[in-house]
Amino acid sequence: MYTLKLALIVLESILQSIPMIALGLLDPYGKRVYPMFRFWSWCVLKVGGVGLRVRPVGRLDPGQAYVFMANHQSNIDIPVLVQALAPFQLRWMAKRELLRIPFFGWALWASKHIIVKRSQSKAVTAAMAAACEKLTRGISVVVFPEGTRSTDGRLLPFKRGGFRLAEQAGVPIVPVTINGSGVLMKRGDWRLEPGEVEVVIGDAIPPDDVQDRSRGQMHRVREAIDSRLARRAAASGEFCEPIHEAGH
Repeated sequence: MYTLKLALIVLESILQSIPMIALGLLDPYGKRVYPMFRFWSWCVLKVGGVGLRVRPVGRLDPGQAYVFMANHQSNIDIPVLVQALAPFQLRWMAKRELLRIPFFGWALWASKHIIVKRSQSKAVTAAMAAACEKLTRGISVVVFPEGTRSTDGRLLPFKRGGFRLAEQAGVPIVPVTINGSGVLMKRGDWRLEPGEVEVVIGDAIPPDDVQDRSRGQMHRVREAIDSRLARRAAASGEFCEPIHEAGH
């Protein structure tokens, strides 16, 4: 069953990447390619038997660019967020190594996601500039402030890069909490289990809402994500009480 799912996802990715790559040659900002990327993400979740429960807490303006910050539990977090934030054009900061993956990496390029070579400071600076340009053109950027996937669902320490980006671009940050994706696809495992993922979309935090933007926003975003973070009961698979870390 798992092998069949993987084969279908790979086949679907190959078939959809070809028109995306062709259109990407004529689409400098990826705005016309992105709906194809959104359809690809829908297919991945559909084939995997992954359902979404989206809970918007505040009201967001689809015409406004935001920096969306989410906790990171699984490789399926990207298609989950693409579907949960469907009214928005989204771009990720992707490692340069991903471009080497046939079809998938080429589709990333065609969608004009932000490619960065993390080991080079100049490349990181250029990626930040590219992300700022996307935001000025009404394209939102998604950041996983933990920088990597959590193994137990609890929040890891946050990195400052995304907060500096929001400050430089002068755009609001929206905290997003993902619940349940780590159960459906564990870190280091390619098997995708069917089930439901909950996505809670928080209120936008304006860039001028705090005096010390970087530190103040980091605290507020972490608190907002953590307050809505839940764990699944091992036996029933139902969502239960929020996880609260020590000191929060």
